[in-house]
Amino acid sequence: MLLSAGPSAVDAGDTAWLLAATALVLLMTPGLALFYGGMVRSKSVLNMFMMSFVSIALVTVVWLVAGYALAFGHDAGGLGLIGNLSHVGMHGIGPTAVTGHVPTLLFAAFQLSFAIITAALISGAVADRARFGAWVVFVLMWTLAVYVPVAHWVFGTGGWITAKLHALDFAGGTVVEVCSGASGLALAIVLGPRLGFRKDAMRPHNLPLVLLGAGLLWFGWFGFNAGSALGANGLAAAAFLNTQAAGCAGLLGWLVVEKRRDGHATTLGAASGSVAGLVAITPSCGSVDLLGAVVVGLAAGVLCSYAVSWKFRWGVDDSLDVVGVHLMGGIVGTLLIGLLATATMTGGPEGLFYGGGLGQLGRQAVAVAAVGTYAFAVTYGLGKGIDRLMGFRASEDEERTGLDLTVHAETAYDHGVLTHGTSHGLLHSGAAAASPFTAPAHDRSPQG
Repeated sequence: MLLSAGPSAVDAGDTAWLLAATALVLLMTPGLALFYGGMVRSKSVLNMFMMSFVSIALVTVVWLVAGYALAFGHDAGGLGLIGNLSHVGMHGIGPTAVTGHVPTLLFAAFQLSFAIITAALISGAVADRARFGAWVVFVLMWTLAVYVPVAHWVFGTGGWITAKLHALDFAGGTVVEVCSGASGLALAIVLGPRLGFRKDAMRPHNLPLVLLGAGLLWFGWFGFNAGSALGANGLAAAAFLNTQAAGCAGLLGWLVVEKRRDGHATTLGAASGSVAGLVAITPSCGSVDLLGAVVVGLAAGVLCSYAVSWKFRWGVDDSLDVVGVHLMGGIVGTLLIGLLATATMTGGPEGLFYGGGLGQLGRQAVAVAAVGTYAFAVTYGLGKGIDRLMGFRASEDEERTGLDLTVHAETAYDHGVLTHGTSHGLLHSGAAAASPFTAPAHDRSPQG
């Protein structure tokens, strides 16, 4: 974190762009709520919304109290592992403090938006079965124990992955994607599968919501990637165009696989493929040229479309494919830097296909392995500890009835649930089956 005392160091254009980019990234979490909310069954859609929205509030508090200081404070001990607490509670950071060419307060807000969506992403791995109170405790602890150290390793001053290993990660392929995917895998193992997993078809209840959410995520991703240039400049423009190209290539790659494998190109596949391409280009948008971006997106769309089915083979219920899309996509995008990075973009390091040898690929692999292992191990420990202390898994009755009603005393659709105690009973499944919100004829389960 670079601080200077004078307002003359602030660039108005860079500041204006980063303000817009921060707003774009903050919009991604409500977009994620729509994306996840449409993918679950109608009895738990509000719970999915709440898991995302409460993450906004919880991570903001943690970040402003200690998270930013530990992630972006000057390195403590010179090991590149964690920052110091000299700016705890944002102490000493006023409106004239500058990071690069933008106000430090704005830089902190931009990085906050990354932390928020990373925590919210994990909720997709445990949809339909996590206690809301346990999720609140988990987000608070996970942000400090997992996200903050990893953010320092990659983005912070003196972080070991960037400063010592010299791995490349422009906008968070390891910090956001690998970290959330590995954490989601760990938490899914801790909670176990949903009732009826691998037996019942658990189809998305509202595909228009899924597509709307995917569209908002795509829109926000321009702030995510192009904003990481921290300026209104050519690098931001290149990251912007690479983001668009990879999202499109991921969408097309996923649909080709679906058509060949299943005989249908689906709306769920289009939404998922675009997200897969966007995930993969996140670390590499500042390292690859336009052709490389297309290759990255296409590879992610194809590989992630296969990866989402692995949960049925392994018996790990990653409910909304956090592992298959975000972990796999993050790995693909981070490793392909080692093959496709060009000096035109990086200003130096090059990938294997551009004459750079195997060195950069090895550094990228070490970064992926370190972040994935750390995130998985610590998340597994946190999940187990919370489960023993207060119970992380909802009861069987709560899960069967639906978390919207049992946890939040609300329902998303009046037709699906009638008033408790009426002669019609608590649930009226026939009304739900006849509604315009019924599940589509396909999903990613073996029965779909």
